[in-house]
Amino acid sequence: MSRKVNTGKIKNRAVPDEDADLIRAVNSGKIELFHQLVAKYSRRLYNFGLRMCKDQQDAEDMIQDTFLNVFRYLKTFRFETQFRNWLYRIAASACLKKKRNVKFAPQRELALEEFSTGVMAEEPPLWAAQPLDKVLNQELGNTLHSAIQDLPEKYRIVLILRDIEEFSTAEAAQILNLSEANIKVRLHRARLYVREALKGYFENDRTSA
Repeated sequence: MSRKVNTGKIKNRAVPDEDADLIRAVNSGKIELFHQLVAKYSRRLYNFGLRMCKDQQDAEDMIQDTFLNVFRYLKTFRFETQFRNWLYRIAASACLKKKRNVKFAPQRELALEEFSTGVMAEEPPLWAAQPLDKVLNQELGNTLHSAIQDLPEKYRIVLILRDIEEFSTAEAAQILNLSEANIKVRLHRARLYVREALKGYFENDRTSA
């Protein structure tokens, strides 16, 4: 007797998500609850926008564009990833699109030869454990901020997602539509650049990357 073959599509499993009930409520017609998602994520997205766009107005525009797109496409969200990851993918796209609409010099590459060699590490560097507004002192805070802002965009966004927003390598890769290997390389070079800028503050930084 021939075995029956299931030719139907394999359904992807839903990922547990603390925002799932709220999203389903909004999608079921309780649109007034959407503001809860805005309230929960707007501050973090604003800080993300400031670090990426380098301009308050651009950061505010990015937030508006992001939540407009989230509201427009929320019914298409399939719970196959965390809502937070999906949200940041939209935000990153909005920010990068805004940057592309402005004429600017081609991004420079960060070559490993510019830095002392170091082992690629998975753990975030010591400075990443300190919120940017609560680093050891104002001088360090200014130096750290300047170093991050001076990074080429494609390195800066990886550093921010991994070491500040605390996404995993896999999540950052999903958000930016890059391979995990690519994320690791860009993160390694970005950390080396920031480490060089902070030389003297964290001489014993155990990550060296």
